[in-house]
Amino acid sequence: MPLLSPLWILVLGIAIVVGMIVVLRLHAFFAMVTAAIVVSLLAPGEAVERISRVAEAFGVTAGKIGIPIAMAVVIGKCMLDSGAADRLALACLRLFGQQRGGLSLTASGFVLSIPVFFDTVFYLLFPIAKSMHERTQKNYLKYLLAIGAGGTATHTLVPPTPGPLAVADNLGVDMGLMILIGMLVGMVVALVSLLYAHWIDRRLILGNAADQGPLGHDHAEPDTPKPSLWTASLPITLPILLITANTVVSRAEWDSENMLVQVSAILGNPLLAMMLAATAAMWVFRRQTGADSKRVSELLETSLMDAGPIILITAAGGAFGAMLKEANVAEAIQTLASGDSQPVTGIALLWLAFGITSMLKIAQGSTTVAMITASGMLAAMTVDMELAYDKVYLAAAIGCGSMVGVWMNDSGFWVFSRMGGLTPREALKSWSPMLALAGISGMLFTVLLANVMPLV
Repeated sequence: MPLLSPLWILVLGIAIVVGMIVVLRLHAFFAMVTAAIVVSLLAPGEAVERISRVAEAFGVTAGKIGIPIAMAVVIGKCMLDSGAADRLALACLRLFGQQRGGLSLTASGFVLSIPVFFDTVFYLLFPIAKSMHERTQKNYLKYLLAIGAGGTATHTLVPPTPGPLAVADNLGVDMGLMILIGMLVGMVVALVSLLYAHWIDRRLILGNAADQGPLGHDHAEPDTPKPSLWTASLPITLPILLITANTVVSRAEWDSENMLVQVSAILGNPLLAMMLAATAAMWVFRRQTGADSKRVSELLETSLMDAGPIILITAAGGAFGAMLKEANVAEAIQTLASGDSQPVTGIALLWLAFGITSMLKIAQGSTTVAMITASGMLAAMTVDMELAYDKVYLAAAIGCGSMVGVWMNDSGFWVFSRMGGLTPREALKSWSPMLALAGISGMLFTVLLANVMPLV
């Protein structure tokens, strides 16, 4: 018989994660693995399996998402160093024009955060935002928030970013469908955030923030010619097209022996699609910089070293979620939420997913950890459940929930504050409310889609 009830095991597990990350300042990987082991020791099961099942769950998660995440980091690094990311940003600026600078920065952040991590996207676009402010002498806060409006949308909703990628994998959501719905919800999130940025820019009077932030820098070398728009966008569009095409073909209910179905299943597999995209990104880098094989190899090695901690944290989060499942936490939450009535289903389950993720985000700060942990719990809760909508909407609800509750324990908060030259108080009045509104608006749109277009 377990020493603690499932809910107390959950509380203890979360307390370990939060305490080790926030209080002891230890690496998230160590915190997640420790929590997984403690939860496993307290969960039902044979004594000989208490530790080994943590390693097995870790390996299962790493096996599913390790290579796509590694390739995503390679793509992002190649795009930054080849000037492809700059080229896409400039294309957005030309498309919308300087007079619509906020929309330009939002579109740039939205596109670039698909292959490049949000912190890096902010560093990349910050000099452009500052340059716009210097030309107009106004809208500084609006331009800063506009970067986050687009960047956070795809960072939390669109694979191959680690959070959405792991959520889709945990819930068994088709990756192409996750990309399509994630981008659809993300567009609404980005536009609502931009409207808020326009509103708060007129009402919040900043000090000398525009003079305090660093100048920033371009990642591409100054003398590196920018690639063409088609070349620059190839590493992003290639995996999206391959994966979504496979989703469309697989839903057409054609014979499995059909050649198109077989080819699509191979090329549209996220692992191969990301490998091909990484190859394309390395080709763009080599073509633009004239780099030899040694330099390409060094870039690849640096990228894989950067990817290592991300994969470890994501896999550790998968192990933690799996151990919560072993501890029957999902059933306990269902009972707590529904009382003596029927289990939580339908739209209420979407709001439960949103709430769980928000609480985890507020408690420990990491968007990825909150999303992975919540998706593991929801996967266990819905394993035998017949839903009136596709689980992609659960994934979207989790992504939206991870935007709510951003404060001083979130790294993105400090990137925005320090780069922008804002005080923590000013960031709490602008950045945090914008992301909370983004999450809530995205959640409302997700609920609407689940009702109007259930996809089942």
